[in-house]
Amino acid sequence: MQAMAKNSTRSVLWLAFFASILLAWWTLYSMSSSMNMDLLGRMIMTDTHVGSMNKNMDIGMETSMGTEASKGMETSKSMDMPMTKFGSLFGMWAIMMAAMMLPTMVPTLTSYEDLMVSADGTRAGWLGVILGYITAWVAFAAIITAVQLSLLSYKAVDMMGAATSTLFSVALLLASGAYQFSRLKELCHGVCHSPMMYFVGHWKTGFSGGFRMGLGLGTFCIGCCTLFMVLGFVGGVMNFLWMGLATLFMVIEKLPQIGHRVTRPMGIILIIAGIALAISTY
Repeated sequence: MQAMAKNSTRSVLWLAFFASILLAWWTLYSMSSSMNMDLLGRMIMTDTHVGSMNKNMDIGMETSMGTEASKGMETSKSMDMPMTKFGSLFGMWAIMMAAMMLPTMVPTLTSYEDLMVSADGTRAGWLGVILGYITAWVAFAAIITAVQLSLLSYKAVDMMGAATSTLFSVALLLASGAYQFSRLKELCHGVCHSPMMYFVGHWKTGFSGGFRMGLGLGTFCIGCCTLFMVLGFVGGVMNFLWMGLATLFMVIEKLPQIGHRVTRPMGIILIIAGIALAISTY
């Protein structure tokens, strides 16, 4: 009877975990729709959108002052965009971190469950690992929000978080590719790829112990995946194609059997993409 109760609790918690991932992706989609963006993070200028921008304009004035009035209204609209405010932008990044990084936790959580049998792990500790991991990524969301607003102030990115300069995009691709070969990437990926070794070396019991371990694992994961997040500035941070591909690769990179085989090939792909972009532009 007790075993059945444990299995039932496990099933409910795993279902809630995957439901939270779906909810995060649905929330991102809803946010992009409310901001009139397509799946590539580009602004959709519908007739309704344009009409709402111009509904109070006199037709004759629009004819005589067309260009200047349009510029003024664009400026006004830009100032009201959520992507220019820390609170709204931070919320977007925090939800994005949940959507993209929670799927990568599956190997980590299954490793912890293995220790619930052989050690004194608990389901509360399992939940603590999740919360600690998410806390680390929410902190990263605050940092990258500040970075994006700084880039926006220097006009290095546009309102959608996309690089305004091809040179900047090339630099991001090359830097991300080179990072795949760095010692720091190797160290951080080693922990993300083999969470069992981290648990064995840093084992702590209970919810607080799980939280501390999750915080540590999240920190290493940030070191492993930061440059993939920064790549969002190449095509726009609300680009669902980038989010989906980045999430898929980060999941694969953490798989026990093949994760270590894809890191450097991805670095080569990113470097080639950067060079190709530079050649096609210059």
